[in-house]
Amino acid sequence: MDKRKEANLRVKKNITTALLKLMHEKSFSDITISELIGEAKVARVSFYRNYTSKEDVLLTLIDDVLEQFRSTIENGEDNYYTYENVRRSFLYFRKYDRIVLDLHRFGYGSILLEKLNRFHEEVAGTMPTHSIEKYELYIYMGALYNTAMMWIQDGCREGSDEIAELFCKAFGIPVTR
Repeated sequence: MDKRKEANLRVKKNITTALLKLMHEKSFSDITISELIGEAKVARVSFYRNYTSKEDVLLTLIDDVLEQFRSTIENGEDNYYTYENVRRSFLYFRKYDRIVLDLHRFGYGSILLEKLNRFHEEVAGTMPTHSIEKYELYIYMGALYNTAMMWIQDGCREGSDEIAELFCKAFGIPVTR
């Protein structure tokens, strides 16, 4: 990777880290761009080269994590709903538990769920917009999100394998290891 790309990735990481830190100190609406770039130790032009707003930082973070997750899932022709994909989902929720909790706590849980829904639609593939089967996607993702949120809020006391197995049993997904 060239040095400019590396430097830009570092700038984006600094901005994201700074925003998450500031969100623990004050209300999101009270955080200014000046304060954010000061905390991140980046120039204003660097911020606007990468983002249009504070909200854009959060949306980009969610998109980046989902793209990272996409590269790990099994997307066979026959079915996306597998134990291994469910287990990976919980592993990712656990890996990013602090960010997920922060987004939820600061009122961005619905945005996260909407991003998860869109991601799931892309992964599951196209279907007629009037198909009753599209609701399966939303039932699945809503249940996955709510289960993960409760699990994270409870401190992830159960292992990801255990919670994935419980989830799969509830949805009739065969548990294979």
